[in-house]
Amino acid sequence: MGFFSATETSVDDVQRDYAPILIPGENVLVAFKTVRDLVFLTNYRLALANVQGLTGRKVDVQSIPYKSIVRYSVETAGTFDLDADLKIWVSGSATPIEVKIGRGSNTVGVQQILARGVFGPR
Repeated sequence: MGFFSATETSVDDVQRDYAPILIPGENVLVAFKTVRDLVFLTNYRLALANVQGLTGRKVDVQSIPYKSIVRYSVETAGTFDLDADLKIWVSGSATPIEVKIGRGSNTVGVQQILARGVFGPR
């Protein structure tokens, strides 16, 4: 996700803006936004929205079902490192998806959402 730290953003706004691609009963649980891009977790998937072009009208949304996540790690922010690092490994890819999450974000909540999605009942 670029060079900027993603900060927590309103799940209500993301739920409304991305409603056309969400299935019935799917709810946005947490969302993080950089200057232009967005990462959000629902009760069914991890979604990454990459805003492209000068006007930002072109958006590439990558959806990853939790069953495709083989492992993840969350490294919390430290004294000199102001961001938490979220890394997600997807089946079939050797390199993880990396997202820098701004200080003050609920990293424990993110881990709980991922744990329910990845390890929960199928």
